[in-house]
Amino acid sequence: MSDPTTLAQVLASLPQEERIILTLHYLKSLSAEEIAVMLKVPQRSVDVVISSGKARLSAILGL
Repeated sequence: MSDPTTLAQVLASLPQEERIILTLHYLKSLSAEEIAVMLKVPQRSVDVVISSGKARLSAILGL
C-alpha cells in the first residue's frame, strides 16, 4: 500500500462523513454495524460509504 502520508492526504481530501467512516472502518477496525450505532445512521448507509470509499481510495492510490 501507499505510505501513510499519502493515505492521510487522500483521506483529508474526502468529504467529512466519508473520511470519518473510512477511518473508523479501516484504521480503527470497526464493523459497519459498530460505526452505524456510533454515528446514529443506518447500517446500509455505512455499507454504501465503505464500498464506494474503497473504490475511490483504490482509484486515487492506483491500487
